[in-house]
Amino acid sequence: MRKTPFPAVVVAAGFAFAATSLAASDLDVAATKTDIDRGLDANYPQLDALYKDLHRHPELPFQEKVTAARLAKEMRALGFTVTEGVGKTGIVAILHNGAGPTVLVRTELDALPLQELTGLPYASTDQQTANGHLSFVAHSCGHDIHMAAWVGTAKTLVELKGRWHGTLMFIGQPAEELVSGAAAMLGDGLFRRFSKPDVGFALHVGPDAAGTVGYRPGVISSNSDAFEIAFHGRGGHGAMPNLTIDPVLEAGHFIVDVQSVISREKDPAAFGVVSIGALDAGSAGNVIPDLARVRGTIRSYDQAVRAKLLAGVERTAKAVAAMSDAPPPDIIIRAGGIAVVNDAALTERTGRVFRAAFGARAEVTPSPGKASEDYSQFILAGVPSTYFSIGGLDPSAVAQSQASGVPLPGNHSPQFAPLPEPTIRTGVEAMTLAVLSALAN
Repeated sequence: MRKTPFPAVVVAAGFAFAATSLAASDLDVAATKTDIDRGLDANYPQLDALYKDLHRHPELPFQEKVTAARLAKEMRALGFTVTEGVGKTGIVAILHNGAGPTVLVRTELDALPLQELTGLPYASTDQQTANGHLSFVAHSCGHDIHMAAWVGTAKTLVELKGRWHGTLMFIGQPAEELVSGAAAMLGDGLFRRFSKPDVGFALHVGPDAAGTVGYRPGVISSNSDAFEIAFHGRGGHGAMPNLTIDPVLEAGHFIVDVQSVISREKDPAAFGVVSIGALDAGSAGNVIPDLARVRGTIRSYDQAVRAKLLAGVERTAKAVAAMSDAPPPDIIIRAGGIAVVNDAALTERTGRVFRAAFGARAEVTPSPGKASEDYSQFILAGVPSTYFSIGGLDPSAVAQSQASGVPLPGNHSPQFAPLPEPTIRTGVEAMTLAVLSALAN
């Protein structure tokens, strides 16, 4: 998903960070970033290798067994206690380092059911079964970048453990693309079995300039809901439509008419989108089928707008069926991700650290993202959090795109291709600084 601009590695033997100490309530950002970068200089090749291996071998939601096992192995090598199979295919890695706060860091494990078209030498050609059909699989959302930075952050924090106290809770979450993996982990007793963190962090790569960091207090992503509508009719010969009730025509009316809910019922200033992503009907051009199935998504920020769009989808579907004198449609609406709301105080403090570390490359994201994310489940469970973004594309290409108005491939495009370097490096830098800032405070 295009998420607003908003995580492999084994350090060379004998490497040690500078002995600069952290005050209990402060963080020497410049010195700490220098130490982080020194470690990355030595270890980036291993991060890059992990990233490319994950990219070559993506796995679909709740099928991430190999991915989870790979990350579990990496974390155990770092000294974390790792539990696998949490929420089906999720992992939880815990590292205790004295008395102090518990900080959650989450990465996603899953990929998308589409064919990669980047032409990269490490492009995915793997296939898995999705919705009963064999499909190509690709990390076209950037979760492989997240996983590499996640492991890199863990390694960096281990090397710096003489300078902080507390507990690290690194979570590898399945099925983010189904907006259901966080709930699966919570339902499997995540915070009962491993205790509830004091604060949490997550990041996402997007089609902005590599090396940049975006953050925003408050709402950072949209609500999402999915719907599936089965329009019923009476099948027959395509030359005799008068003897049929055409469900394809019903679906066509619905696809067009539902947009009037957006243009005539919703406040024009309020964000809200209804998009149709799939239409399944018929098997031959000269046969009118007796069923047409439409699937789509609803996105919003505000709960009142969300309620209006949900009601509008249902009302429009029933109306077009009635207009065709067809049986009532079967309507299934599945609640998805709730908007991620960043904790204001934590995000403002983290933002100060980002600005000190990255200067003009760290900015407040001007508006929430339009895509959705189930990290909000952890926030709703009581974990104050900051969800931030990193850019992933060639800065010169981004500048040219902005000048020309021609958009670059973004998340969920089969051509989305983040630059591993410096994107992974920026992810490790930003996430490590965010965690250290929380531990110091």
